[in-house]
Amino acid sequence: MTPEHAPSSGPHGASGQGTSRLNPAALGVADAARVLTRIGGASGKPITEEMLRADIDAGAPTNANGTINLVHYAAWLVKEMSVGGAGGD
Repeated sequence: MTPEHAPSSGPHGASGQGTSRLNPAALGVADAARVLTRIGGASGKPITEEMLRADIDAGAPTNANGTINLVHYAAWLVKEMSVGGAGGD
């Protein structure tokens, strides 16, 4: 199974004790927004699902099942910034 097809979280995670385990290669939009908000602390601006959906509508890559690979998304953002695209807003 490729990382893009592995589930991003499960009800019991790896330990089986109620912790979720996220797959950065296959996050749902809501999970991706939460992760990006948490790691983007320097900006102080939350990343919303609407922002991610706008980026997807603008051409941000998604996996076949609609999930987001954070590495591919970050690469897309860098490319968009280098050509003057808004990306991320």
